[in-house]
Amino acid sequence: MTSTGFESVILDVDSTLCGIEGIDWLASQRAPEVSAAVAALTDRAMRGEISLDTVYGERLALVQPTRHEVNALSKEYLASIAPQAASAVRLLHQTGRRVVLVSGGIREAILLVAAVIGIPEHEVNAVSVQFGAGGEFAGFDLSSPLATSSGKRAVAESLQLTRRVLAVGDGATDFAMRPAVDAFAAFTGFVRRDSVVREADFVLDSFDQLVELVLA
Repeated sequence: MTSTGFESVILDVDSTLCGIEGIDWLASQRAPEVSAAVAALTDRAMRGEISLDTVYGERLALVQPTRHEVNALSKEYLASIAPQAASAVRLLHQTGRRVVLVSGGIREAILLVAAVIGIPEHEVNAVSVQFGAGGEFAGFDLSSPLATSSGKRAVAESLQLTRRVLAVGDGATDFAMRPAVDAFAAFTGFVRRDSVVREADFVLDSFDQLVELVLA
């Protein structure tokens, strides 16, 4: 292990691994006023202006996504995957690095893209949702720390990753992992949040840059 590279990588999903915000995409299937309200809440939470704790359940309550819509979201995630992300994950695995997903997104929608890029199901940390017998929305995992502003730190600490650990993401909830890892990289390939960039140890706009940093 070198003093500059990293042995483990924690990746965010929404606006990092993939170019969409999953719950915002689900909201876009609703009336324009619902879509706008959810997108505004997401953006404010990712900028750190409001706590994710206060808006996570509110956003899902506004959207009420069905099982069918969550399945459709999984395909949207796959269609919006960042350029070179799949090859980057393969190369990192080939060089012995561990790559895990830590996301405040919906786990059932993320599993497909994880499988396609070679990240096993047990390395996918996200928020599970529940459905009724007819596929209607029936709630989400209220115990998940990933539905809170500081929850990613708790998950990062629980993963027992080999040092050195790099966390990568675009939002304030991603930067919350900084005390639990060795460095944080702000990913700007899809969206640039200046409040997050200012605090980051590194700024990356592509997965090619991520590979260079990890293998340095």
